Amino acid sequence: MDQNRRAFLKTTSLAAAAVTAAAPVASEAVAETRSAPGELKELPKGLVLATLRRADGYGLGMRTDRGVLDVVAAEQDFREGVPTTIDALFKGQGDPNGLRRLANKARASASADRYLVGIEQAAFGPCVTNPEKILCIGLNYRRHAAETNNPVPKQPILFNKYNTALNCHGGTIGVSEEDARNFDYEAELVLVIGRRARNVSEADALNYVFGYATGNDFTARDLQSRSTQWMLGKSLDGSAPLGPWLVTADLVDGDNLNIECRVNGEVRQSSNTSDMVFNCKQLVSYISRYFTLKPGDIVFTGTPEGVIAGHPKDKQVWLKAGDKIVTSIEKLGELSFTLT
Repeated sequence: MDQNRRAFLKTTSLAAAAVTAAAPVASEAVAETRSAPGELKELPKGLVLATLRRADGYGLGMRTDRGVLDVVAAEQDFREGVPTTIDALFKGQGDPNGLRRLANKARASASADRYLVGIEQAAFGPCVTNPEKILCIGLNYRRHAAETNNPVPKQPILFNKYNTALNCHGGTIGVSEEDARNFDYEAELVLVIGRRARNVSEADALNYVFGYATGNDFTARDLQSRSTQWMLGKSLDGSAPLGPWLVTADLVDGDNLNIECRVNGEVRQSSNTSDMVFNCKQLVSYISRYFTLKPGDIVFTGTPEGVIAGHPKDKQVWLKAGDKIVTSIEKLGELSFTLT
């Protein structure tokens, strides 16, 4: 009883960037949520961001036409006053508009190789590193609901993961260490909140979305079915791979993206986010009706058909140590991880 996803990437070109329904809300309340102190006043545009793992911790990265800009290293030398972690950016620290200036200076430098890392050589962390909330939506694709013999939900089904579930492109999940056997993939579009949101209307909801990322809601089905609550099967350590890219919302239509999942090179899921029961603006509006969404919160929006749990029981071959899972979403990129 879970979600799927699929469809692959044409990673967004960064040349130009260099570098159901919620009740309407009063205009006063909207203005309040948009101008919370210590948060972004205006959401950045035209950026493809990442988190890089460094010897001293996580640092912000930005995709350019010459690789990934190591923002920490470049900022130390060129002093453009930019945020140097994704968390600092969400908190409104530093000038995100300076990231393009920083990239231009780094590329023009005689020491450009010091600041620009090849994508294949980059050590990625989760593209969002410190969400207060990791929210997930169950059975949010029509064909996925059908394959698991469930009705199409009348309202979004919400469950959660925890920060210990965060994982990254190139990461591993230690399934051999877990008290479970029935491991499954779920390719998912992840939306990332950029502004504090409470009781926002559907019409206004996308104005609170910072951007989108590729994710996988990795699941232990036998733990998921131990009780009516899905939490055990969904919250294992490392079970929320995310990234490598966080693409700002102006570059992506989250409701019309091809999505794909491959296991050891074999296509298992292939769909489009247009099959979602509840689209991105409906999800943000609905969730915000019940609790406050904050900058950096992430929402796994559900998975398409093709999960192992959707196969007849005699054809269910669960994932195992040694398997490599690749999730790709059009314009958002490819996320891979390996089971150990």
